[in-house]
Amino acid sequence: MNCPTTDKLSQYVDNLLAEEDIHHIYAHITNCKECRRVVVAFEEEQHFLIETLKTPELPDEFDMFVLEQLEPYEQKVRLRRTPWKRILLIAAGVVLAIGLTTTVSPSLAKLVGGFFSTGHVDEGLKMASDAGFASRINKEVTDKGRTLRVEDVVADPTRIAISYQILDQEGAVLDSYLEFDETKNELVAFDSSGSQLEITSLGWSGESSDEYGVIELSLKDLDTLKELTLKFDIKELDGTSGKWDLEVPIDLTESIKSTKNLALNDAHINIQGVSLTMKEFRFAPSSSVLRYETSFTEEERERIETQIQKFKETFGEEVVQSFLGFSTGVQYHIENAALKPVYYNYDYAFFEGEGTSVDIGMIQGQGEDLEQIGQVAWNESFVPQKEEKQLTFVLDRIVKTVPSDFSVNIKPKELKKHPVNFEYEGNYITIQKVDMASEYSLRKSVIPIERERFLKIEMEGGKEEQASELRDWVIVDEKGNAYATTWSGSVLNEKDKNGRYKTTIELKVEGLKEVPEEMSLHLASVTRYQDLKEPWKVPLY
Repeated sequence: MNCPTTDKLSQYVDNLLAEEDIHHIYAHITNCKECRRVVVAFEEEQHFLIETLKTPELPDEFDMFVLEQLEPYEQKVRLRRTPWKRILLIAAGVVLAIGLTTTVSPSLAKLVGGFFSTGHVDEGLKMASDAGFASRINKEVTDKGRTLRVEDVVADPTRIAISYQILDQEGAVLDSYLEFDETKNELVAFDSSGSQLEITSLGWSGESSDEYGVIELSLKDLDTLKELTLKFDIKELDGTSGKWDLEVPIDLTESIKSTKNLALNDAHINIQGVSLTMKEFRFAPSSSVLRYETSFTEEERERIETQIQKFKETFGEEVVQSFLGFSTGVQYHIENAALKPVYYNYDYAFFEGEGTSVDIGMIQGQGEDLEQIGQVAWNESFVPQKEEKQLTFVLDRIVKTVPSDFSVNIKPKELKKHPVNFEYEGNYITIQKVDMASEYSLRKSVIPIERERFLKIEMEGGKEEQASELRDWVIVDEKGNAYATTWSGSVLNEKDKNGRYKTTIELKVEGLKEVPEEMSLHLASVTRYQDLKEPWKVPLY
């Protein structure tokens, strides 16, 4: 699988891509945990920058004060995104829900029947709105010259989407971003008896230029509820502290009547160390949702746990804890009665190297880590297919991230004359440079520029179409000290002279003050994509 470049992921977060590319990257990050972490890091940094730029003006002499604090350097300072630390702090199992960013004028939304009928939301929400499952709420609360207005809601047993605006006292539209956490803002759901409900995913869309924001959420056991209430407990709007409490009633009665649940009777397959269990396919007004679980087989899990223990003995507990995780997944498509694919949970064209994206029909996907290592509960939603009555699940390949025992020795000072080359499972890589580097980033402080120094390892080469993905690396210096790494990289839709996709890998190592004379580079984990020899299908009707 070809990963998008870091710049492409950044453009995705900044909403600078065409809708087709947005869908393509969304499908990719659903299955690629590392790219998903990069996206989350970019989103966090984006929100951080918004907050930083809202800080009070600094004194006139501040620039001289900052310059006096900085050490001399040879290269020009480049302020750039640095997701490294934030990536390491993200806990495993975090559910990622990303909506499409939109811009639409209030007058247009009111004229044509609400935000969800404008075509600036995903096709599933628009279909549900057109079918009459959107409700006009028009509730608002004002404090400190700021107004939170909730306009429309689309709700069914698969998800709830809410459109809202933030206005100043003159009625001008402000930045629609809402950050939900226990200290600032909360969104809580209650059933008709007043019992709090569990929110299983919460996402939002909107940028500073947008006039509307959208909150989208899913609830545990939502299909058993006919009515519920969402309570907004907002303490900050557009950088202003205050109190905005608002209750939004949700009626699911009609949408439940139009929802069909198909039990898949735990249809099961074990293949190449991965176990897949099918749970349910649900047809609702705004989305069709497939639920399934993946895990390692018992034999594979025992092998991985043994290898993890060896890693801990070799590299230390702290280094091993930094690994991105050993996990399982599947790639599949859903076809109609004519055997034509109507859904993919991955970008088929990109994975197969065809160079163009295809409409995969996917809205969003969520993976929740369960108790055992590699055990994941998947919940993936697609645009409803009104005319298709006989759909079939077709498993294309299994995906697993497992330990690796590959390593290579490096003498950094000799790389300029003698670069180190290696091949591993379809990856043909050249280690070109190992050197100390610095990066500068913004922070909330009297001195807002933070300098970070680290060891950087640069590699480039080529990948075959079905090559594995190289994941976690560990550095061991000549003294036997082990260091965790964070990495970024890219795979271009461009081939080298050997017919392989051009790729780059950059590793960052913290804790080293100078370049070691000798070092070994250990690949701790690798993601493998393995096709099925025989098709495995499950009817969804």
